[in-house]
Amino acid sequence: MNGLDWKDKLNMAFSDDQELKELQSTPPQEEVSPDGEKLSNNKQTLRIEIDRKGRKGKTATLISGYIGTDEDLAELAKLIKTKCGSGGSSRCGEILIQGDFKQKVNEILKAEGYKTKVIG
Repeated sequence: MNGLDWKDKLNMAFSDDQELKELQSTPPQEEVSPDGEKLSNNKQTLRIEIDRKGRKGKTATLISGYIGTDEDLAELAKLIKTKCGSGGSSRCGEILIQGDFKQKVNEILKAEGYKTKVIG
């Protein structure tokens, strides 16, 4: 062997902590349009569908296809949850509203200027 134990090899592989710190400190990239700008409401098409999978038969309204920051997504989710009087969550470009609010969510999003596509 070459005289190095596994700890020494591991330290050599990860000796540059600066790269690791840079990776950890880099903020996540915002989702943007292909030309590098945020999409306005009237340029986004959001899909609205009813989902029952993995929820023990309980109904949920799923809104997907949002392009923008997580803060904007959370703000939109809060507006929809307030107007529907229901709970829910938002993450990864999707909003989940508890219950069957497909038509009401469609009306809310159209009033906010979004294009919508109702699935199912």
